[in-house]
Amino acid sequence: MLALKIYSPASVNSDIIGSMKSMTGCGRGECAQDGFKVTVELSSVNRKQAEVSVTLPREMDMLETPVRDAINRHVARGRVNARVSLHAAEDKLSARKHINAALAKDYAAEFARLAKQLKISGEVTLDQVLRAPGVFHTDEELAETEDLWPAVEKALTQALAALVKMREREGAHLAKDLTARVGVMRLAVEKIQKQAPHTAENYRQNLVERIKSAGLENIAPDDERLLKEIVLFADRSDISEELTRLQSHFQQFADCCKAKEPVGRTLDFLAQEMNREINTIGSKANDAIISREVVTLKAELEKFREQAMNVE
Repeated sequence: MLALKIYSPASVNSDIIGSMKSMTGCGRGECAQDGFKVTVELSSVNRKQAEVSVTLPREMDMLETPVRDAINRHVARGRVNARVSLHAAEDKLSARKHINAALAKDYAAEFARLAKQLKISGEVTLDQVLRAPGVFHTDEELAETEDLWPAVEKALTQALAALVKMREREGAHLAKDLTARVGVMRLAVEKIQKQAPHTAENYRQNLVERIKSAGLENIAPDDERLLKEIVLFADRSDISEELTRLQSHFQQFADCCKAKEPVGRTLDFLAQEMNREINTIGSKANDAIISREVVTLKAELEKFREQAMNVE
């Protein structure tokens, strides 16, 4: 029988679980530059696939693609909501309105010249001049003509670092819990492996007892029909392959804990495969002890599956 190592949360090596990440988290970053402050806020929740939603001020619409690409380089799974804000820096609150006086004079002269050519009476008003494109700007509107990406990138980098750190911290807790669940399942499999060789003999004894209770006392222990029935039962109830595959799945989980890349989809697949093997063991093994351990396996696997749904 294979030697099994049982894991518990207290005994988990932090080096083993350090790479697993949760899909939930948040992060914030900001950068003040050239009279403006850019703030980036990120939050992520569970999703089977990677999904990024970016909210930007109107004057920064052109930055949606680089923001989305930067997030996708750090997040492989889950829905990430990114909100980018732009406003005047606190030390330059006075620089909120800007008037291009030279351009305003040119507009006024052109308006007056046009009115004369069209023979339209009336004076050119200040309101008309201020409404002309490029004459009046707020800080946010003026930012449209500036290269905002360096400030956005710096704030986004800070926010992503905080988001990833939180996801890693949550992932470490998930890894401990998942490892504990697998430890309980390993122990249940060990008990099943110990009991499995006795199932055929227990079946033979029960069969003999039923034969005797039916009044058929002349059946010999080595009767061919009795032996054939026992052999058929042993073949139908053989769970060695299922136990071997379960052990393989447990080892694949251990490998996932050491992997550097996201493992959430792999854990989903392992949960499905473990469920398949456990159900087969439950249907094959006609034994009370094994049936009790199968119940334990199913209960722990359900908890494992729920937690695995949170892993990136």
